[in-house]
Amino acid sequence: MYLFSLLSAASVLETVTPVCKWLTVSLLVTTVLLGALLFFVKRSAFLPFVRFALFGVVLYLIALAILFFALDIGKNYGEANGSLVKLLLAPVLCLACVCFLSLIAIAVVKKRCPNKQKTVYYVCGTLFFTALAVCFVCLTVYYNQNIKNDGYYNSDTASVKQLALYIGAILCVGVVVALAFTDKRKIDFDSRSVAYAGICSAMSFALSYIKLWDMPQGGSVTLVSLLPVMLYGYIFGAKKGVFVGLCYGLLQAVQDPWIIHPAQMLLDYPVAFSAVGLAGLFRNLPLRKKLPQIVFSLGALVGGIFRFVCHTLSGALAFEAYAGSQNAFVYSLLYNSYVFIDIALVIVAGVFVLSSRSFVKAIETLGGKTTTNQETQS
Repeated sequence: MYLFSLLSAASVLETVTPVCKWLTVSLLVTTVLLGALLFFVKRSAFLPFVRFALFGVVLYLIALAILFFALDIGKNYGEANGSLVKLLLAPVLCLACVCFLSLIAIAVVKKRCPNKQKTVYYVCGTLFFTALAVCFVCLTVYYNQNIKNDGYYNSDTASVKQLALYIGAILCVGVVVALAFTDKRKIDFDSRSVAYAGICSAMSFALSYIKLWDMPQGGSVTLVSLLPVMLYGYIFGAKKGVFVGLCYGLLQAVQDPWIIHPAQMLLDYPVAFSAVGLAGLFRNLPLRKKLPQIVFSLGALVGGIFRFVCHTLSGALAFEAYAGSQNAFVYSLLYNSYVFIDIALVIVAGVFVLSSRSFVKAIETLGGKTTTNQETQS
């Protein structure tokens, strides 16, 4: 019976994915065309239509994310993969839950009991790093049980470069964190930023299923799936953007796990997708007021480059077996260049939405309070 439900989930996912892909594209194109028509024909109805359309798109994408997430769990985590569930799915889901629940707790305490903020920060920080450590230990156990002696990733012709992987992961984490902290704004999550964090993560997660094409050894070019997370980083700053990117990366690890080593998992998922939150890196440049499209594009390009670096290191150091007789780094550089196609599509879409004055005005209102406080202090 369980096997039947597992096969059903896999077949349903295979059937639903192309349908949802073209349905989503059709809805987005129709919405844009209707908006353009109203803008030129009946300007007074344009803004109400935009609000209604945005609300509908958000609801649709959240429902899509829930549907695909449920089907993915049914497909990827069967009874035959018991160790995968215990040592990968459960720890990663717990870590993601700790991240989001910590955001909610901080937002609530900040509003209701501001005098207890420091205590909550310490508690949430302790829980987060504890969950992260447990997740890392579980991944190490999974690696030793299932991958270390498999004869494929570790053989006479190819092997996992463990020390180099750990060093690469640590360096990438350090660079992303250092860049995030060039944003001088406080990383204080309020109820508004928490709500948008959940909405943007869900939208990106849903759009990640709308794949334009899949790469043969993992990875894909999607329908601007990183745009919501990058816009979040642009609106609320690089620090919050990196944190939300981390949560999104954990969801990606559950969605389509391609994991053979703990450090490889860090590079390919939480670290790589944390980097996309750096889209808000140049948010405080004076140029933002006149050309927000340029400021967003620069941040998105930096985030895309660091995501590319993470995937390239992972490919060269953990997946040497796929390179065959080729140089592993050259193969990984060429293979992971698809990331720039993904980022180019996001930048084009970002420039399009930031060309709308009403949209820019709305996001300035969202991020304006924090920016104003910062400018006052400086």
